[in-house]
Amino acid sequence: MRDKSNTHPLALITGASSGIGAEIARALAVRRYDLVLAARRTERLERLAEELRRAHLASVMVIAADLSAAGAARELWTSTGQGGREVDVLVNNAGVGLAGRVADADVESVARMMRLNMEVLTSLTQLALPGMLQRRRGRILNVASLAGFQPAGPGMAVYYATKGFVLSLTRALAVELRGTGVTVTALCPGPTRTEFDAVGGAARTRLFRWLPLMEAETAAAAGVRGMLTGRTTVVPGWFNKLLAIGGELPPRALATALNGLLLRE
Repeated sequence: MRDKSNTHPLALITGASSGIGAEIARALAVRRYDLVLAARRTERLERLAEELRRAHLASVMVIAADLSAAGAARELWTSTGQGGREVDVLVNNAGVGLAGRVADADVESVARMMRLNMEVLTSLTQLALPGMLQRRRGRILNVASLAGFQPAGPGMAVYYATKGFVLSLTRALAVELRGTGVTVTALCPGPTRTEFDAVGGAARTRLFRWLPLMEAETAAAAGVRGMLTGRTTVVPGWFNKLLAIGGELPPRALATALNGLLLRE
């Protein structure tokens, strides 16, 4: 890492080893941010870090961490600050999605998803805010989902609930932070071509087979632009915007039934 006198802002990105997280890292490196990249897969992080160092002369620190472990969020925050650097941008991208009925799901897998998608995001946000508020500058980008606009998601019930939490938290924080110089943004992509969806089983659902998939680079670019301009919510793509509006309109029972149809294999 560069020393504290470096004028480049610093961004901490969780879940940075692939997909939207990796593309956000690339988008910020182009804008001359120094980076701290955190994820479980060390080799992928190192490859991305080397790419960004070569292409953009970025200062990149890699932290291999399983953020679903107890106390991992605080450990990550402590490790990030060991070089005396202040975090100017926090990107809460780490998360997981699981498809299937609640009754059939593994209890620990669901608990891990809830920790990653909600608890870790909230903890890192709380750790970042005091310093940002003191400096009267800072930006937080929470990677939510189009699912956050939906009343419910039968077939991915807990995942949809966690993304509703992220969107609700972001909207409330945006109001709390008005006039402070600190902004918080929720990126809410629809179906996107990433490993995230393949691993959790979402790629097998009708939603991913019937609807057009967005590229991770496109979603990330929209999120970074929205974050840097201080927008509260970003829904990339006109079709996704229509789905977001539809999910918040009554009758919600109809939207829930439609989601149940789309989330079947």
